[in-house]
Amino acid sequence: MAAKTVILGGGESGVGAAVLAQQQGFEVFLSDAGRIKEKYKKVLLQHEISFEEGKHTPSLILDADEIVKSPGIPGQVDIVKAARQKMIPVISEIEFAGRFTRAKTVCITGSNGKTTTTLLTYKMLKDAGLNAGLAGNVGKSFALQVAQNDFDIYVLEISSFQLDGMFDFKADIAVLLNITPDHLDRYGNSFEKYAASKFRIAANQGKDDAFVYCYDDAVIRKMLDGNPVGSTCYPFSIRRKDEHLAAWLEEDKDEFLNSQMIVNIKDDKMIMTLQELALSGKHNVYNSMAAAIAARLNDIRKENIQQSLTEFQGVEHRLEYVATIRGIDFINDSKATNVNSTWYALENASKPVIWIAGGQDKGNDYSSLVPIVDEKVKAIICLGKDNTKIKKAFSEHVGAIIETQSAEEAVNVAYHLGRKGDTVLLSPACASFDLFINYEDRGNRFRNAVFNL
Repeated sequence: MAAKTVILGGGESGVGAAVLAQQQGFEVFLSDAGRIKEKYKKVLLQHEISFEEGKHTPSLILDADEIVKSPGIPGQVDIVKAARQKMIPVISEIEFAGRFTRAKTVCITGSNGKTTTTLLTYKMLKDAGLNAGLAGNVGKSFALQVAQNDFDIYVLEISSFQLDGMFDFKADIAVLLNITPDHLDRYGNSFEKYAASKFRIAANQGKDDAFVYCYDDAVIRKMLDGNPVGSTCYPFSIRRKDEHLAAWLEEDKDEFLNSQMIVNIKDDKMIMTLQELALSGKHNVYNSMAAAIAARLNDIRKENIQQSLTEFQGVEHRLEYVATIRGIDFINDSKATNVNSTWYALENASKPVIWIAGGQDKGNDYSSLVPIVDEKVKAIICLGKDNTKIKKAFSEHVGAIIETQSAEEAVNVAYHLGRKGDTVLLSPACASFDLFINYEDRGNRFRNAVFNL
């Protein structure tokens, strides 16, 4: 009799895992406590996969040999706790799919910059002619692609929630961009537990594998001191120059954009000025370095990498220019769902900022933003149901804090507050689920409201 695999969650990750499990000969049942979107229901029906929605029925779930849990479902929900009490293994879709492919993997995680670095790395591999797949938190699910395609290499964006369910999976190239407080509500408000989750990206690696990491991140350095990885390390930095680094910055003191990014793999240096990069901002120098190192480790020619770096278009909802109206720039950074992402967005601003912030707080500490808010922000427009923490953190540091309850209202208030030469920046530092479906919905509503001014 075939082993039974139960999938929890009927979104991109869960449905992909269900299709792969069925293909591999397992008895499959999918359960979603909410409503399953029509496009995913259609796939389940097409493959004749049994499912339920609107509930988790214990009798149908707890006879599983293994459970594949979607990343959006917390490990603390009752059905997951019941499964663990019964000693049923609960794994992630990445762990499950990894068993059924021999493709090489480039796995990218970090609190910020994951999507940009993943898409940039993928572009470099594709532009160079590699048979590459894009999966994880971006694109189609890893499991679905393993079921339907035959790629030689995958570039995977991996969240801490996915890492939590990975045990035997190994990245050939693991990239850790940074570790800053995020999703602490899912980790008992423990930064240490969250950081340990991120570090799982390097689990099971050996000396023939690569660990690419940001040397400027003190948390990563401290964790490496206590938990050295088994792989070969490739650190990168924009703050120091050192021949043991895989990438660094030769800074031009007079004109930052004339600074040179050096990527040095196998004693073969690739040199580009920051002026040549399609992406602006110091955070994107880090992202570009990480992607270039990963590409060079895949033997991509320097000329190909340089061309990809000059052509890359960026990520929707991440520091996305929307329009200039009456001399006021409107920037959509809805993807900034934590404090550190917003710090980068403010650091990137060169004009006075009207900052639209707020949403579902994930245990945020706003103190690190106070100096840059003092320097750059003239007013804050709150876009959330409960803005108490934002008002408490910044009331003494800006001229005005105004509360709004919709993207349209926030944009209108910002437009009337703004003057020629200002920037209206949507960079919430919070999740979107109090007023919006997700960060894309929030960004799209912001963009539409700007176009309707």
